[in-house]
Amino acid sequence: MEPVELRELSESQSRAVAAKVREQLARKRMSRQRLADDARISISTLEKALNGSRPFTLATIVRLEMALGIALRPAEPASSTEAEPASAFAPAELGAYSRTAVQWIEGDYLTLRPSFEVAGTIFAYRTEIFWEGEHLAFREAERLDAPFSQKGVVSIPNKSGHIYLNTNEQGQMRLAILGRPLITGQMYGLLTTLLSGSGTQLLPVAVPLALIPHASIPEAAFGRISQGQAQFQIYRDHLNNVLAHDYARMIEG
Repeated sequence: MEPVELRELSESQSRAVAAKVREQLARKRMSRQRLADDARISISTLEKALNGSRPFTLATIVRLEMALGIALRPAEPASSTEAEPASAFAPAELGAYSRTAVQWIEGDYLTLRPSFEVAGTIFAYRTEIFWEGEHLAFREAERLDAPFSQKGVVSIPNKSGHIYLNTNEQGQMRLAILGRPLITGQMYGLLTTLLSGSGTQLLPVAVPLALIPHASIPEAAFGRISQGQAQFQIYRDHLNNVLAHDYARMIEG
């Protein structure tokens, strides 16, 4: 029998643990490096587990539990049958997709758009796409303006071939429209939202948007990225792809 301390969790259990860890990092305003140090594990091990490229082991979870002071272990053993039905379908208004048909899109993404506040800079944050109940959902994290982090549902209709991230807060909506991922996982499109103007005025705005699998940029930086920073040109190239390669168009009258 495999030793308990080396046993790996299933993919769905690892995702659940990763979500709990990320929530605690946000609540405690703790960096991933600080958590790795407190748990006495390598930052590489923590990053790979949180990004889904390596499952959690029970030994790692025990160390994280001690560092965070909360329980992370799933109620069922790692070898138990997963409870989520693979045949579950999303509601028709979201595209009626099945869980198995959209698992390829689940994960963490570095998210890029132009900064609204500082011209010439790039706003970078993290978006997680995951299965929730009977459909895909998303939530944002590691934003400089944390109170404005968005969450919502994911629509993937067959007809348009596009992916929609929709936030609806008491009727106020924000919508991202993305093309299907490239073979390397990137998704490019547009974000339509509201920009704070003078006073209490809110202005509709549309900007290029890029979602890059976080695992492909392990040294990703979040926040407002300006020219001169190591990641700036890489991020700028991704945003330039949106219009340069016709993933979306901005049309003026």
